[in-house]
Amino acid sequence: MNDPAEHARTWRRQAHGALVIVKKNALLYYLKPPVLIFGVLFPVFFFLAFKMGRPIPARDIVPGMVAMALWFTASAVGPLVTPWERRARTYERLISTPVSLHAILAGDVVSGLIFGACLSVVPVGLGLALTDAGIARPHELLAGLVLGALAFAALGVLLAAPPASTPSNIMLLSNLVRLPLLFLSGVFVPVGRMPPWARWLAPASPLSYAADMVRRGFGQEGYFPPWLSPLALVAFALALFAAANAFHRRWRAKGL
Repeated sequence: MNDPAEHARTWRRQAHGALVIVKKNALLYYLKPPVLIFGVLFPVFFFLAFKMGRPIPARDIVPGMVAMALWFTASAVGPLVTPWERRARTYERLISTPVSLHAILAGDVVSGLIFGACLSVVPVGLGLALTDAGIARPHELLAGLVLGALAFAALGVLLAAPPASTPSNIMLLSNLVRLPLLFLSGVFVPVGRMPPWARWLAPASPLSYAADMVRRGFGQEGYFPPWLSPLALVAFALALFAAANAFHRRWRAKGL
């Protein structure tokens, strides 16, 4: 017979273990050059390449810049943490602790969520300071940033599942997944103005829903129904986290 008190203590231990993972990732990995390059500089260069030479009002591209920065920052930590742990030979010690795999991966997801959500303040601030863009629906913008960061961080943790000890191999796989989803998401061109075949594929990218919520937050017209985007991001986060657990459990012995 299950003891509710013991069950509660187990949950508290696992939650504490996940928070320790979050602290460890923040102290060791947030300022690593690959995280900053792929998470911060990458979206800046994409934004400049898209903006230069195009007659687009600056305020109209602020939501896309914010969504793209969130996409890269929130998904930058997860793909790199596990390969670094394997290369440093600390992965064996981590998975042999009393903390469950679910708690370890939850800590990695929360690390990406915090990293992405906090850094997203920078493009939001720049957009407000340097353009005439304004926030029309703060609650929708905040929800888009938090839920988007959650889904993108779960994707990053899933991409770290292959048994590789070299971060460059994982980042190659990561960009093979993230870049096509980026161009299908309506960040550069609103989904409503994309070709019909692209509009059919756009719902397959979680970034499409986050970008839609960010656009609404800045007072622009969205493509999806307002109720659909938050539900879709929560569904993506749960599905990606479940897949991350399954693949990490299947491949973790090969990475030792």
